[in-house]
Amino acid sequence: MIDLTTLADLTPGICSVTLRSHGIDEVVRISSNAGLAGIEWGTDVHVSDAESAAHAKGATEAAGLMVLSLGSYYRCGAFGDFDRVLDLATALGAPRIRVWAGEQGSAGAGQEHWDAVVKDTQRIADLAAARGVAIAFEYHGNTLTDSPATTLELLNRVNHANVGTYWQPAVGLSDQQALESLHEVLPHVVGVHCFSWGPVAERFPLRNRKLLWQTVTDVLRGNGKDLDIMLEFVEDDLPDNVINDASFLHTITLGED
Repeated sequence: MIDLTTLADLTPGICSVTLRSHGIDEVVRISSNAGLAGIEWGTDVHVSDAESAAHAKGATEAAGLMVLSLGSYYRCGAFGDFDRVLDLATALGAPRIRVWAGEQGSAGAGQEHWDAVVKDTQRIADLAAARGVAIAFEYHGNTLTDSPATTLELLNRVNHANVGTYWQPAVGLSDQQALESLHEVLPHVVGVHCFSWGPVAERFPLRNRKLLWQTVTDVLRGNGKDLDIMLEFVEDDLPDNVINDASFLHTITLGED
């Protein structure tokens, strides 16, 4: 018998980049109508300065939603001005910042690039910890977190309690391969980006990969660590498809399907 008291709570949310063409208030309205619990606000369009961060924070909270994280495009290894990113996160009320593990895929990255990414990540992790903000790597191609093995290597080298990783199914993997990758990095996963793409990045309804996402959420719930699972991109970028995918996401995060 499953001990329900040990199952993790999965918070269904959305990345604002999913609704890139919509303003802050519309993103909040659509997310609320979809019954989602929170939003990862991206810095590419929606949260670019203190004013927009305060706007997003106020609108999110007024709708009864949570700010899940700041989806930054900071590239670890660049040794850029991370205080500015932290200022945005603070103004937004974000508990976590998503960052990118360098600018090269692991296969082509030399030791110098690895060393720079490690050192810069340690630097920003210290800065973020001082403000009570966590750091999470984007799990993505063309970065050092483009495979389970290199993600684990990077996290082990960084060796910082304030740094974890997101996970998402790499484009082109079978369901089984995707699940294997999740199991490998699972102890370090602090959030999941959720979508249904085909082998060449065609976008489909989330339900098209029903077995994958049912199993993913079962694994996450059974892991005993509460985390956010966020819709990222929907078919044709349509708000109606956000609502459709959110309905399925709600069902599987609760283990009802």
